[in-house]
Amino acid sequence: MPHCLQGARALSEPADGAPSVRVWDAPTRIVHWAIALLIPWSWWTASHDQLGRHRASGYALLGLLLFRLIWGVTGSETARFASFVRGPRAIEQYLRGAAPAPLGHSPIGALSVVAMLAALAAQIGLGLFAIDEDGLEEGPLAHFVSFDTARWAAGVHHKMFWVVVALAALHVAAIFFYRLVRGRRLVAAMVTGRTRWGGAAPVMAPWWRAVTVAAAAAGIAWFVANGARL
Repeated sequence: MPHCLQGARALSEPADGAPSVRVWDAPTRIVHWAIALLIPWSWWTASHDQLGRHRASGYALLGLLLFRLIWGVTGSETARFASFVRGPRAIEQYLRGAAPAPLGHSPIGALSVVAMLAALAAQIGLGLFAIDEDGLEEGPLAHFVSFDTARWAAGVHHKMFWVVVALAALHVAAIFFYRLVRGRRLVAAMVTGRTRWGGAAPVMAPWWRAVTVAAAAAGIAWFVANGARL
């Protein structure tokens, strides 16, 4: 078989005869779609000077981000960073079609996930320390830094949003590419949690663990939102 055809099959959707398995757990899907909705909502509230709602959206994003980071270590098999974050060699093999398409995030998709989480962490973190030019509106952690540093954080916070937008646009473009060129239904899997797969189904984390992680993430977000004061 020609190498290009091997590569195409390695990256494409499993055959229709393959059984449907659960690939994404509910917590991962809920966090994914909540972040996707809150990013434009945060932009809209900031653009219309609804700073109270903007801060609330930021705190919600902080809690979701914390959950995803913790879940990336303690969650279901496909949600764990160790299961999909790979080095340059694995990425090169995947692009050449020398490695089969994995269940869950591909090595390229992993780069997108890591980049988006890092950009969100930077965006949210800067907002926590930001202050407006009049010193009337400030993030809950602005009292830990000087006024000039807080103003710098506010400036970079505004610019960092466009990095998040660019990464989101690349993410959407990749979804269209996989659907139209590779025949992989990534959105459907993230909605239903299931996809066709010829191998063993991944291990899903129990609900009690998700509740525990959610409580921890919410507690940390609440602590930060209240100025990290004991």
